[in-house]
Parts: sequence; C-alpha cells; structure tokens
Amino acid sequence: MLLQARPLLPHLSLLLAGGLTCLAYAPFTLWWLPLFSVALLVWLLQRADSARQACLYGFSFGVGWFGVGISWVHVSIAQFGGLPLAGSLGLMALLVGYLALYPALTAYLVSRLSIPAILPLVVASCWTLTEWLRSWLFTGFPWLSLGYSQTSAGLNHWAPLVGETGISFLLVFCAAALAQLFYPQRALGRYSYALVAGSLFVLSPLLVKLHNWHYTGQQLSVLLVQGNIKQELRWAPEQEWPTMLKYQDLTRPHFQTDLVIWPEAAIPQLEPLAERYLDNLNRAALYSDTAVISGILDYNFKTQQAWNNLIVLGKRHADSSDGDYFYGHSNRYSKHHLLPIGEFVPFESWLRQLAPIFDLPMSSFSRGAYVQPNLVANGYHLLPAICFEIAFPAKIAANMTEATQLLLTVSNDAWFGDSIGPHQHLQIAQMRALEFGRPLLRATNTGVTAVVKPDGSISKTAPQFSETVLQDTVQLSQGQTPYSRFGDLWLWLLSATVLLLSAGQQLQRRIRQTKA
Repeated sequence: MLLQARPLLPHLSLLLAGGLTCLAYAPFTLWWLPLFSVALLVWLLQRADSARQACLYGFSFGVGWFGVGISWVHVSIAQFGGLPLAGSLGLMALLVGYLALYPALTAYLVSRLSIPAILPLVVASCWTLTEWLRSWLFTGFPWLSLGYSQTSAGLNHWAPLVGETGISFLLVFCAAALAQLFYPQRALGRYSYALVAGSLFVLSPLLVKLHNWHYTGQQLSVLLVQGNIKQELRWAPEQEWPTMLKYQDLTRPHFQTDLVIWPEAAIPQLEPLAERYLDNLNRAALYSDTAVISGILDYNFKTQQAWNNLIVLGKRHADSSDGDYFYGHSNRYSKHHLLPIGEFVPFESWLRQLAPIFDLPMSSFSRGAYVQPNLVANGYHLLPAICFEIAFPAKIAANMTEATQLLLTVSNDAWFGDSIGPHQHLQIAQMRALEFGRPLLRATNTGVTAVVKPDGSISKTAPQFSETVLQDTVQLSQGQTPYSRFGDLWLWLLSATVLLLSAGQQLQRRIRQTKA
C-alpha cells in the first residue's frame, strides 16, 4: 500500500507547498515562504524522470497555489452566480485547472532547457515567460504573481528599480539557488548562486537612494467615502436614490477637504439619467472650493454602448468649464481593462443562456482607450485605474506623465465578502505606489479603503464593512523611478538571453547525439 502511494508523495507535497505559498500574500504576509515552496518545486524538477513528470509536478504546485489563493472567487460565484454548489465548485475547478497550466508550462520548459550550470537563471526566465503569458492571454489574470509577496519586506526595495515582475524573477532565482544547495555538483556551482541570492536580500534596504523620487513638501487633504452598499442592493432601482443620498450625506460635513473620492459606480443611476443630481453635487463642490471624483456608469441610448467611468465634479482644471455640470465633459476616465464575465461576456449569445453567473447586471461594457489623459481635480493630476486595472503595471506606466501627482484606484469588492480577496487587492495597489513612487488613493464600497504612501506603506485604512469616511493628509512626491522609465526592458533582455543560450545548448547536444 505504501509502495503504491509513494509516487503520489511528490504531488501531494507540491499541492501543500502551493497552498502554503498563499500565506505569503496579504493579509498573512509571510513573505519568506515562496523561497521554500518554490525551492521544493525546483528540487523535484531536478529529479523528474521526464518532461511529462516535470509538467505534472508544476501542475500540482499550481493547483495548490491557485486553489487556495483565489478561493475568494468562489464567494462571488456561490452568492451571486445563481448556480448550485456543484456547479460553482465545477467552475472554480476549471479556473484553477486553467491557471495551474502556467506553472506546469514553466516546469516543462525547465525540464527541456535545464542547464545545471545556470539552472537558477533558467528557472527564473521560464517563470517570467509563463507569468507574462498569464497576464496577457484571454485579457490576462496576473493575480498572485509572486512579487506581490514582497510588497512590505524582503525584496520590496527592488520594486522602484525592476517592478513587481522583476521581483518575481529575483525571488524565483533565489528559490532555485536554495534548491541548488541540495543538488550534487561542485562547490562553486552549489554555493555561488546562494551567495548571490543572499546578497539580493542584503542589498534591498540599501537601494532607497536609487528610487529617484522625493517628497515635494506639498500636501493635500483627502476624503475617501465608503458607502458599504450590499451587493444584492447595488442595482435595485428602488435603492438608487437612497444610495445617492447616502454618499452625499456622508460627504457633506467634510466638504472642506481638497479632494473627495467616491468608489466605483458609487452613483448607481446611469449618467444621462442623473444629470440633475450631478449638477447639484457639482455646485456643492464648487461652493466648497473642492472637487469630487466618483464612479458612475455611462450609457449611450443611441448606440447602446455602456462604459464604466470616473468623472470629476466641482473644481477642475483651468482649461475646463468650472461651472454648471454638463453631460459628456472631457474630464473623465473610461475603464479599459474589462473583467471577463463581470464586465463583458465572451461568446455572449451562447453563455448568457446557460446560468445567471453569465448574465449579471451591468456585465456588457465597451472599452475605454488604453492611454487616456489623467484626471484633473482641484488642480491635482491623478492617474486612475478602476478595480482590476491596478493589477497591470504596464498600463499604469503607459498613462504616467510628468504631471502625474497621485495614483487613484476605485473598486467594489463587495462581490468577495469577508475573504482574502480584498486584502490581496490592496496589496497589489501598494505595489503600484512603490513601483512608481507616487501616493495612491483607494476608495471602495465595502473596503479595504486606504491611503498608500509613495514607498508602498499604508498611511490609513477604513474598517471593512462599515459606512464611513477616511480622512487623511497626503504628502505629494515627484521624480521618475527607474521602473517607470524603463519598465521590464532589462528583464526581457536577460530572460531572452538565458532562454536562447539554453535552447542553443540543448540543440547542440541533440545534434551531437544524432551524429554519435
């Protein structure tokens, strides 16, 4: 019996290791865990009998990693998807199985391209390639990228230089270097990479001087409003005015602040139907010498197109018409990166008939442009990202300008209840602040609403699942971090060089074997 179960032990170990890796992310932040979990994966890959076995090892790790790490998705499917438990679990199994294909592909490539002399570099390069695929294919799902585990410690000071993707590379390199210590080879090959890996952690706190941003001495007061509207009431027609009045009532006593932020789709009425309300809010903000940025849905009744928008009301830019609100003014942002199923449905005519999860309210939007002007509110320039968009650093970099003073992200995480999802979402936002050296404002419906400093640390948070406001004074910063300037250029050059060298050596080896 034990002999029959023995082949399963590596897979069970990797399932456990993948699951434990999720403790490295918020809210647990055991940042050192991936060093050991990924090292176990690499150690087993070195001993795999075939590429197929290596691929299965990677898949087992991925099932544990994503099965635990995105378990919060099941909350939204089970509560709002209208599916029986078996159906919701089946959908989760499909999603986890799909995501597990990426570490499986990493393991397969490592087994095919592995060169013992540069194994840590090969593993990190293969990981980088497949993680890029995960962030791009089918619109991308870069959640749980390993670098986010280092947001508050470990390799975090590398972020302004190499970004989260670069930190993922370094972290996997370090884990593979740890695995090399247990691989039979000469002392130089066994210990040299471990010394390099250790130096990456030792150097991290010393890199602050290279971040290339600094505080300007300018500050502003902000008010982030958290309405705590239950998800099942969000689009109920009879709840439109109570919701709109709630946000107005929460804001009114604090209109003296420089900037007021409401969450994603805080105003549940379509913009063309809410002009009177918006005009009144605009006048109130102007009277108080402030600006309000709010999420709202826009709908063109002629073209039957909808957009998930942010609009600025009240005091805006000198070139804008700081007066009566008018529908369609240009100081707005339309969400570009739409969430599959939640904001657009692939194969719509077929899937919408299958189950309520594929026919949710407000799940058919048009995309905004990839690059859009920053929002200008009360003279401040804000780079916006709605919900899921904050997980795509390339998009943030493409919209960053010399004038950008703040990053802004709004969301509605009520979909995910009291799970780890909202905490992971905040951690992703923290990484964006750290990468680009700008303070970040995060306004949400149910939490976690927060103000993040340019160094990625949290200034203030509001309690989750409460009807409240968060007031803070934000110190502005300026300067261009190396990551903001060069992005992932160095990473792709290094990864491409390593993979091409490895592929070339493997090809030469096969040619020699054929001739022999």
